[in-house]
Amino acid sequence: MRFTRPISIATFGALLILAGCQDEQAAQGGFAFPPPQVAVITVKAEDVPITNDLPGRIAATRTAEVRPRATGIVIERIFEQGSQVKEGDVLYRIDPAPFQVQVDSAEATLRRARAVQAQARNTAERQEQLRKSNVASVQTYDDAVAQLAQADADVAIAEASLATAKLNLEYTEVKAPISGRIGRALITEGALVSANGTENLATIQQLDPVYADFTQSATDLIRLRKALQDGALMADNNSADVKLVLDDGSAYPHSGKLLFSEAAVDETTGQVTLRGEFPNPDGDLLPGMYVRVQIEQGIEKNAVIVPQQAVQRDSSGSALVYVVSADNKAGTRSVRVGRAIGTNWVIPDGLKDGEKIIVEGFQKVQPGGEVVPTEWNPNAGAKADQPAAEGGAAEAGDAGAAQTGEAGTAEGGEDAAKAEQAK
Repeated sequence: MRFTRPISIATFGALLILAGCQDEQAAQGGFAFPPPQVAVITVKAEDVPITNDLPGRIAATRTAEVRPRATGIVIERIFEQGSQVKEGDVLYRIDPAPFQVQVDSAEATLRRARAVQAQARNTAERQEQLRKSNVASVQTYDDAVAQLAQADADVAIAEASLATAKLNLEYTEVKAPISGRIGRALITEGALVSANGTENLATIQQLDPVYADFTQSATDLIRLRKALQDGALMADNNSADVKLVLDDGSAYPHSGKLLFSEAAVDETTGQVTLRGEFPNPDGDLLPGMYVRVQIEQGIEKNAVIVPQQAVQRDSSGSALVYVVSADNKAGTRSVRVGRAIGTNWVIPDGLKDGEKIIVEGFQKVQPGGEVVPTEWNPNAGAKADQPAAEGGAAEAGDAGAAQTGEAGTAEGGEDAAKAEQAK
């Protein structure tokens, strides 16, 4: 036991001497780390459509309130609530009995007027014959002609009264003014309705196609129009492709068309209202639904697009990218970030067509240092995650086994030393 400390000190000193020799050999051999590998892309200037994402609401293309045109008691509701109806379908029936009585009375009045008309016509014809024979006076003939004209007028009045009575009888069947989807019934059987009232019996909305009313800042709209006039943007044959994004973030499968934009600006919000039309064959779009409208309002010429992860920020918050030169040297460059297109940024200033920028591997790059560039594959990251995790677990297991082996070797050495001392 008394020789334990001198042996440990001697062993520690030998290790230090050996480590010093290895450092000296590494310094003499000029050992250096290899340049880091980075993933790069070659930027390309291209024409990119300017798509604005604007808030909007769905509206029916046609809306009609079903109102009574006759006064009476509702005796029957024909339609099914929430169903599709066609123009002219009977929706309600009002008690027709009082109106049938008016029709019968008007028909009787017409028959009486026609009988008087026939008598007056016969009288006028006889007086005309007598007048030609110089038997009747002129005054008698004129009176007969006047009575016939009055009888004709009475017949016309009776015919109009009969037509009015029949029309009122027809109005006892409340019909759909347009085709579309009818909502809930707002009255029930037994209710008294009035032709001059303001009550609404139901509402019909035409939902295929539908309108999407959306708003845009007047400032943005003027800026876009000015850019088109100055030639900074290109117009896509004056047509606008309009798409919808639903409230849950999913894209509506049918594209629409832009109908018009308002000629006035809302004084309270400074917004301009635009309207698009969309097909709705499945009835997924309902009036009042909130949507996001994506509309193409021009094409930006020679735009440079880079992935958002390629843009870094310095301590002052300014945007920059790592540019790889022709001799594979990496350097930083300040850029101006524009609008977002999906997961990419539009870079209006700072990059040129054909330059290479780093997308992955920033942590290993030193400004001005050499790098080994490889083409960036945006789909490789997800596939490499699981194998990398499995490899890390294997490495951890190997490291644990190595540590266990080292511990066993150390324990074996200590046992051998104790055995030597015992001897």
